[in-house]
Amino acid sequence: MKSIHKLSLSIVSGILLSLGWYEWGSGLFLLIGFIPLLFVEEQISSRNISKGRRGAFLYASLSMFIWNLIATWWIKNASFFGLVAAVVVTTCYMSLSFWLYSFTKKRWGRHIGYISLPVFWIAFEFAYNHGEISWPWLTLGNGFLFDVKLIQWYEFTGIFGGSFWILVINILLFETTRQLIEGKDLKKTICLLLPAVLLIILPISFSLIRYYTYKEHMNPREIVVVQPNIDAYVKFIDMPQIEQTRIQIDEAAKLTNESTDYVVAPETSISGRFWIDEFEYLPDIRMIRNFQEPYPKLKYVVGVYCYERYSSQEEITKTARPLGKTGYYFDTHNSAIQLDSTSQIPIYHKSMLVTGVEKMPYTWMLKPLEKLTLQLGGIFRSHGIQEEREVFTASDDEVKAAPVICYESVYGEYVGEYIKKGANIIFVITNDGWWGDTPGHRQHNGLSTLRAIETRRSIARSANTGISCFINQRGDVLQKLTWWKRDAIRGNLNLNEKLTFYVKHGDYIGRLMFYLAILLLTGILYTTIQNLRSRRISR
Repeated sequence: MKSIHKLSLSIVSGILLSLGWYEWGSGLFLLIGFIPLLFVEEQISSRNISKGRRGAFLYASLSMFIWNLIATWWIKNASFFGLVAAVVVTTCYMSLSFWLYSFTKKRWGRHIGYISLPVFWIAFEFAYNHGEISWPWLTLGNGFLFDVKLIQWYEFTGIFGGSFWILVINILLFETTRQLIEGKDLKKTICLLLPAVLLIILPISFSLIRYYTYKEHMNPREIVVVQPNIDAYVKFIDMPQIEQTRIQIDEAAKLTNESTDYVVAPETSISGRFWIDEFEYLPDIRMIRNFQEPYPKLKYVVGVYCYERYSSQEEITKTARPLGKTGYYFDTHNSAIQLDSTSQIPIYHKSMLVTGVEKMPYTWMLKPLEKLTLQLGGIFRSHGIQEEREVFTASDDEVKAAPVICYESVYGEYVGEYIKKGANIIFVITNDGWWGDTPGHRQHNGLSTLRAIETRRSIARSANTGISCFINQRGDVLQKLTWWKRDAIRGNLNLNEKLTFYVKHGDYIGRLMFYLAILLLTGILYTTIQNLRSRRISR
């Protein structure tokens, strides 16, 4: 195979793998996305072993780079440095996963090699989901974010089940095609094709049956979701905070009545230099309290950006910084609060933070990059977080709401922790305005539909500039406000108390693959050392 052909096949793989992240595409393209790249690897692995290893990594890097760039180019609207970092790091881990597959196949044969591909790939996905540096946007199982009817079984497996499904089908279809091209025995080829076809049809059939037969227990609550539509690059600088709150309340007032249970407003709707213990003195909080007064059962969930002060050494957290020369320390928080008819204000601090924007990983090691990071618009210190998820309970109702803030909605097991705490409904509050009218905010909304399926929880999603919507327990978007529209929507969402298999067990598939990857790597290391010893002895 000529180099131009290998390049072309690598490019085709990159394009196919990116199509699941677009509404006009489909995750079904991922079921064949690796096949061109697997043919490239097949060709180069037959060469000299050192060249084959290097070639597998380089051609995989091309495919993964194209996939990353096509699917997430919109990050540049928030930070060009962020785009470069996300694409480079993700491309490297994906390419390394593929290279380890190629290496294993060369060392231990085709069958062990095929087993190693989903093991290494999902192990790296799992590590990327749970690591200090984390950007799991392109986890393979996320590629069905616009195909909710096809992946209702995520309530049992989560997105790593989707990753496993995609990789196994690619391997089976590739091996079938390879045998046909090489003129292998037709009966054996058909016997290989049959499992691939069944593995496609059966999960999809189960999903469609589950989708059309799933019935929500009728336990509705009326919710108003607000989309204030304030430019993300203006709201923190040029628009007075009280004016932003007034816009928010004016939109909520259009639809709120005596039967409304909740108003949900976006992330960082209230921001400024104020301390947590000063909430009741804020004009914005008083304005919301006045709005609630005619509606005794109304709860108001809203995002706040605030500060927390520590006066003793025992209270100081790892993320706290000194408050001038006062002897005090303080944390900044991206948080959510709930206001109701009582004087209590429960608060939850966003704890899954965006790397490079809300936190700097490995600060002890990356200290020399502090000035560069600040110049590029990031931060070096981290916002304050909390170890446990927080659920907002209602004083006069059985509602237990999960206040999921922005980036946290990308993580399935993380959202599941709210459900284990008793949450029977999810509120996602976010501000996706940084990316502009790009696929980014649509993808982010789509990821919430996956969380609805995994947890079987209804979701009210409030996004500053869109998409704000209601999502049912099957992952259907019931109502929505599109991009750049100031408005509010009202709807009924059902509560659910049952725990799905996935919520109970979390990312068990990812953990299993991670441990299997360690075993494989140990075996590879052992055999490599043994081979080196044998060569020395033979000399």
